[in-house]
Amino acid sequence: MSPTLNKMLTTLLLALSLCTPAFALSLDEAKAGGLVGERATGYLGIVTPTPSAELKTMVDEINRKRRAIYQRRASKAGVSLEIMELRTGQRLQQMTPPGQYIQDGNGQWRRK
Repeated sequence: MSPTLNKMLTTLLLALSLCTPAFALSLDEAKAGGLVGERATGYLGIVTPTPSAELKTMVDEINRKRRAIYQRRASKAGVSLEIMELRTGQRLQQMTPPGQYIQDGNGQWRRK
């Protein structure tokens, strides 16, 4: 990966951490509680089979913001949105701490 793209992805990950909306349940709490996890596509996914309305709203809002960031970064880097999503998804999954969920290539949730 080029140093420029690596720097952009690092900046993107920092921006993503700052764009979490204020909900009673935080993203960190939802991840630690096994309610949500990181998908390979760069977006959050709901792990629990019975998510609350609040959880769904939080995930939708975060994913909407992520998509906007990915689109801006992809345009700036001259790559497709899909490439930016996948590369960022890989990074987010790599950065996921042990015990939290990530979605594997078969679409199955597993604890890291």
